[in-house]
Amino acid sequence: MLTQQQLSKAIATELNLAENAVSAVLELLGESATVPFIARYRKERTGGLDEVQIRNIEERQTYLNEMAERRDTILASIESQGKLTPELKKQIEEASTKAALEDLYLPYKPKRRTRAMIAREKGLEGLATFIMAQSHDTSPESAATSYINAEKGVETVGDALDGASDIIAEVVSETAPVRDYLRNYMVSSGEIVAEGTEKAEAERSKFEQYYNYRAPLKDCKGHRFLAIRRGERDGFLKSNIELDEDTAVNHISSMMHVDSSSPSAPILVDACRDAFDRLLMTSIESDVRVDLKQEADKEAVDVFASNVENLLLAPPLGAVAVIGIDPGVRTGCKVVALDETGKFLENTTIYPQTHSEDEARKELLSFIKRHPARAIAIGNGTAGRETEAFVRELVKSLPEATRPYVVMVSESGASIYSASDVARDEFPDLDLTVRGAISIARRLQDPLAELVKIDPKSIGVGQYQHDVYQPMLKKKLEEVVESCVNRVGVELNTASAQLLSYVAGIGPSMAKKIVTHREQNGNFKSRAQLLKVSGLGPKTFEQAAGFIRVRESDNPLDASAVHPERYKLVETIAKDMGKTVSELVGNTALVSKIDVKKYISDDVGLMTLNDIIAELQKPGRDPRAQFEPPKFKDDVTRIEDLKVGMILDGVVSNVTNFGAFVDIGVHQDGLVHISALSDKFVSNPAEIVSVGDPVKVRVIDVDLARSRIALSCRLSDEPVRGNASAGTNNKKRDKIKPSHNESKSFGNNPFASLKR
Repeated sequence: MLTQQQLSKAIATELNLAENAVSAVLELLGESATVPFIARYRKERTGGLDEVQIRNIEERQTYLNEMAERRDTILASIESQGKLTPELKKQIEEASTKAALEDLYLPYKPKRRTRAMIAREKGLEGLATFIMAQSHDTSPESAATSYINAEKGVETVGDALDGASDIIAEVVSETAPVRDYLRNYMVSSGEIVAEGTEKAEAERSKFEQYYNYRAPLKDCKGHRFLAIRRGERDGFLKSNIELDEDTAVNHISSMMHVDSSSPSAPILVDACRDAFDRLLMTSIESDVRVDLKQEADKEAVDVFASNVENLLLAPPLGAVAVIGIDPGVRTGCKVVALDETGKFLENTTIYPQTHSEDEARKELLSFIKRHPARAIAIGNGTAGRETEAFVRELVKSLPEATRPYVVMVSESGASIYSASDVARDEFPDLDLTVRGAISIARRLQDPLAELVKIDPKSIGVGQYQHDVYQPMLKKKLEEVVESCVNRVGVELNTASAQLLSYVAGIGPSMAKKIVTHREQNGNFKSRAQLLKVSGLGPKTFEQAAGFIRVRESDNPLDASAVHPERYKLVETIAKDMGKTVSELVGNTALVSKIDVKKYISDDVGLMTLNDIIAELQKPGRDPRAQFEPPKFKDDVTRIEDLKVGMILDGVVSNVTNFGAFVDIGVHQDGLVHISALSDKFVSNPAEIVSVGDPVKVRVIDVDLARSRIALSCRLSDEPVRGNASAGTNNKKRDKIKPSHNESKSFGNNPFASLKR
């Protein structure tokens, strides 16, 4: 294993960070500190590194430690064979990637019986050595005569030369620089070729664009590679990587120092070609495909994580009473009432689509009168827009002062939550659809608090999420959820166990203990009371306390992001100003007079003090934007209502590497291809648009048969030159402007429309 100093130096060099900052992060991680805690409360030690930088350090630490372990294993294996030379040991110790390590180990790695092994058993290794020496005095044919041995199966000169060539080909294929060259050559100059199979000829599929596909490997985007892999898995495609064989063989021959004037040259060149065709091409293509898959996975996971982050940080409507409706046709619409804390009060069922509309109207009006609500949240699934129209018309009969908002909310993942253990524990006596209606209503109140109960993969904002390496996806999404939860903060007395489990240092088991303690002993009156929870010690408290909010506490700092370890400092600041802490907190004018530099010490630096000042000015502030939903056209509710050329308001529901999907209120999201995202060239959709952004779009195509909608953010027909190119462009991109007067994004994939 590497020492911490070696790790710090290597990681600092790779990531271009200060070595002392990297060392501090490694020390803190070694002390079981969480990433959110390090980023927020240990800024002086890390030099202010953010969560992304800290997670990159953590990732590189894992990779380098794994490499070190593998290096030790390889060295021990080769040494046990008695073949570890000082030169080879040096090469292995200096290898910088896992691929380089494996290339060096390949000649010494136990393998199945090969043609070269058989040739060696026939005593032909000496002939192979002679040929590789490239003597000008004796021809290979002459040398081969002394190796003829009928008993060993070497009956002719040709047999001897063939066996020697097999040995040479294996030597070539196991030469680390040759493998490294071919790997790089394939990436830089190879072409990926895909074509349709017999199955593709028999039936239509979504892979038609790849039935006759050829592209430089270096230009094959990650989402295209994943699409081709999925097409192969589903039986519609077959693919391979092609290279200029002559160029590759000539270069390999040069690397093996083939002397064209030597009598051995033709045999050596043929052996190089055999090594390329039989041993190297398939192996290297496999390596390259693995690397491409890893890169594509990382790309897809990053896109997914970004979308999930925007979705989780969507603005909450807030602590207000809400009615939730899970639309249905045959089984009716399930209606639930929640109070301002999200507590379930009552449910009923109405049948506006199949029974008497008057009866449904009467029942819903009665329900609203029993449970006055600030908003009515309606799921956007089957019959969603029809139910929205019915409810919107109904609420017009209510007094304007008490008239609730009508809001469409994304149902993605609600059915999974409804059938989950979490939902059963919360509502054991309720039907699945009623649980779904509760989830829909709670998503409007606080998207983050409700969506953490659902596997992020089920939220519906991914790109090939089922094709990527699942442990990588799981880890990344857990990091995103953890980051979002701790960025917002958690109210200790109302948070679910699922939400608490993402607070730094707590985890699922401790979260359940906290909720059990709260149920048995009543609400927490301070942060300090967390220490009374069974099994929650000082270390867990240190990690979690700053991200917990206790608004019922007598100490106003308990409702802020000021860490308890800094309470005495704040008390000193307040005393110096002749005020109490309560008088100081939230008093912007007073806080602005604090001389921050006066309180700098060995323990507390300027970065921490600035964070404390910001919290004193706006204690417990929510970093999420204000809730501001868009409006869809009332007369466009189905895909059949769309006409080419229509200009519509929409909301970005998903961002991928090939474009963005936009909800325009017709149940089926439309695709804005990357080439139609902007009036300027776009290389990465995520640079200019995010999940939840409001946009204006133009309908450019409607495919009713396949339920596909093509949209454009360019409201005129003028094309963008080069916009569909696979090349890169580093010019600064312009952000898409929202489609309403307010320019801020409100992050809406829980929200589709809001109407009075």
